[in-house]
Amino acid sequence: MRRGTLLALAALAAGAMLHNGAADAASAEKGKAAFVQHGCWQCHGFQGQGANTGPKLAPDPIPIEPFTAFVRTTDRSMPPYTEAVLSNEELADIHAYLQSIPKPADYKSLPLLNQ
Repeated sequence: MRRGTLLALAALAAGAMLHNGAADAASAEKGKAAFVQHGCWQCHGFQGQGANTGPKLAPDPIPIEPFTAFVRTTDRSMPPYTEAVLSNEELADIHAYLQSIPKPADYKSLPLLNQ
């Protein structure tokens, strides 16, 4: 019985590692293309900076799990994007794109603003 439990735990851990590996394999380049193709930019801006119609998504997007859950089900503030419209791979790529967007420069580093 103990050996079976250990094997089950090992299988669970391996599955978790594979799942995380899939998220790590996401492509920011493909994500940028999907962000534009699926019209995300129309409400969130081309760099996820937010606008009157959609909140700021980048830099530092929420973790992939709540991001995916919201995009799939939403709170009616935007239409839900089912897997038939936006695949899990595309969604992971979009998240990778949002993560790749650098933070803006600190205003204190801008000489003109420090005069």
